[in-house]
Amino acid sequence: MNDSSAARLSKSDDRVINKSQIENILGILFSENNVVRFLKSGQETFQAILDSVSAARKSICIEFYIFKDDTVGRRLADLLKEKAREGVRVCLLYDHFGSFLTSARFWSGLRKEGVLVKVSHPFRFSSLRSYVYRDHKKLLILDGEKAFTGGFNIADEYHGYFKKMKSVWRDTGIYLEGPIASVLLGIFNKSWKTWKGERIKLQLSSGLHEKGVSVIPIFANSNRARRRMRRLLIYSIRNAKESIYLTTAYFIPSRKILRALINAAERGVELQLLLPGKSDMTSVYYAGRSCYGKLLNAGVEIYEYQETVLHAKTAVFDGRWSIIGSANLDFQSMRRNEESNVGVYDTDFSAKMTGVFSNDLRNSIKIDADKWAKRSLYQKFLEKLFSVIMRKL
Repeated sequence: MNDSSAARLSKSDDRVINKSQIENILGILFSENNVVRFLKSGQETFQAILDSVSAARKSICIEFYIFKDDTVGRRLADLLKEKAREGVRVCLLYDHFGSFLTSARFWSGLRKEGVLVKVSHPFRFSSLRSYVYRDHKKLLILDGEKAFTGGFNIADEYHGYFKKMKSVWRDTGIYLEGPIASVLLGIFNKSWKTWKGERIKLQLSSGLHEKGVSVIPIFANSNRARRRMRRLLIYSIRNAKESIYLTTAYFIPSRKILRALINAAERGVELQLLLPGKSDMTSVYYAGRSCYGKLLNAGVEIYEYQETVLHAKTAVFDGRWSIIGSANLDFQSMRRNEESNVGVYDTDFSAKMTGVFSNDLRNSIKIDADKWAKRSLYQKFLEKLFSVIMRKL
């Protein structure tokens, strides 16, 4: 934090992000004594997934928004078939909309080898409106003892197996081992049962470690859970005292979240936003930019990532409380989607996330407030147009 920012903070400011309040908001306790590893790229994430799936002995539970029939998808699918033939119970849940282009032959090939496959939110003419709700989760649980989540999907663009494309999307993941994995298995079981799957029952080991990290699931499987997720985000922004480092792929904040960000910057919190400089969703890209003026005027630093498409969703508050997962800062994630995030209350883990965030800033362009105010009328028109459209959807 710079001197001018520090001067704006009141000495009597007693804001603090504490674990008990987080638990009260979410209605669930932290899981203690876990091993966590921050996976800073899609390539690192996918290799860790392959290694862990290969070592699975009892069960493999997979829940993904997008599971493509491409190089990455087929490589993982072949390994799942192999594990199913070995007698490992393999359960795969995919979202109908997200995996719409994946062929029926791909799924039937998995089923023939013993993989249990279910689809969430299938399209029905009798319930067209419900199709806007999607299972956006990215979750993999092995033997009820190890787990992965993050922003990535099962597709080439996240993990680097390309024929024509030169660069991999910028994404992150997290590996978890310990008691939190059995908690996540319980959450998966609820989703699996919703879509007619039989409950996975395992004789779990304690998974305890003498020393470990506090982790809490921040999953959104219902309107109530989404409200809690929004409340937690606003609480974290409002109670940050020193710094907030936010990365998101799709940025269309609600009025409450926008106001919380502005207030945080105005009271002297170092607030840095890392957003895409190029996007796979042009409409979202311009809609998000419509907020830049208010944020810049409040002192928020905005950076646009230039190296490739930014798809990560992470947050670090005051160097001790971190969130990583699938939820974007947009209406779809906050109000409609089922999302998978975890919160980690640990300074060492937050330091690693902050280090990766700082490195990403070096591959980004900082938005200058004066230049931004002088952008073309055409740019302003696109921002206003897509802002109205995206908020009406």
